[in-house]
Amino acid sequence: MMRARPMRWHTGYGLICLCVLGAIARAGEPSAPRSLVPIEHQRTPDQTFLTFPEWYLVYSPAEYARFVKDRNPSDFPFFGHLGQFWQSYRAVHNATKTAHPFNFGYHVMIMVIGVSTSIEYALRAAYETTIGRVAELARGESATQEDIFGAEVAQDYVDFIRVDPWYQYNFLNQAKRLWTQTSLWGPNLIRKWERKYALTTEYLIKAGYGGLIKLGAQSSYDAPLPVTASVLDQWPADGSAQLPELKLLHRREDGKALVTIPRYQAFTAYSQQLAQRGIRFVDIAGNPSVILISVWVPAGKIPFVPQAKPLFTQPILTQPARQRVAWVVPVAALSDVLNDLAKRRFEVEHVYDY
Repeated sequence: MMRARPMRWHTGYGLICLCVLGAIARAGEPSAPRSLVPIEHQRTPDQTFLTFPEWYLVYSPAEYARFVKDRNPSDFPFFGHLGQFWQSYRAVHNATKTAHPFNFGYHVMIMVIGVSTSIEYALRAAYETTIGRVAELARGESATQEDIFGAEVAQDYVDFIRVDPWYQYNFLNQAKRLWTQTSLWGPNLIRKWERKYALTTEYLIKAGYGGLIKLGAQSSYDAPLPVTASVLDQWPADGSAQLPELKLLHRREDGKALVTIPRYQAFTAYSQQLAQRGIRFVDIAGNPSVILISVWVPAGKIPFVPQAKPLFTQPILTQPARQRVAWVVPVAALSDVLNDLAKRRFEVEHVYDY
């Protein structure tokens, strides 16, 4: 949900590299196919694949936030998540390397955020499984105020980055709240002070680095469009009464409608709503080809979904009974697939709107 750069980028660690390489990347970007979608709304089709690793850096904090509500941070599978990040990158790279020109800027960005996240997760795993675990043992079964506070902030952060870039999150305010809304003394003093140290350090480092990233982003990139322009086979019979952010740009004589739909996480909800109304996509962001979706299904065998081709699977490491399946779906069949998944009560995690 970047509002200061042309690609969605929650992590932001590679901004310095991208500033240097931006002109080269833009020059090497493949041209968009001819489409009813205005050129300023068109995006290259390989981005439906390449955006997955970025989104994984939303899914991983989300899984962490759910996990630490009632379990210890030291038990979280940090290294397992790193393995899944790199597995997903390998899969999407293989899916695009023969069908599309090499998107230099996007690959550089993924590599930089991947390496940076690997370092971060390795350090967190090392700390939590040593000092953090000792403090957990000293605490016993009862959570401290700081444990609860850290879990609440983790969830608040995830809710934020589903809509806005990570560096706009107010870590500094959370550090202040940690010291003003939790007591200095009380039961489980070792754990209280260990968590104060760990959380304060994390928030202050991220606040400082996020501030630098914010300044760099604002000075280096134009604000991206917050909507995805698409062509639908028809305008909904009820207009946009139940979909207030669906905007009609043009309606053709053959009934097709050029519209804008909220981008990023909201696109998933809107595409499901349109599918329920029997509306089909003709073109998304200038591309009538394919789109990637990810879905949570029961662990084990990959369900057969007509017109959808599985690209890769990942176990949900903190919920062994479930797995993530990434399917490649023709744009024209997206509504059929979404309706099929809804009937089977599978959870659509995301529709990757380029």
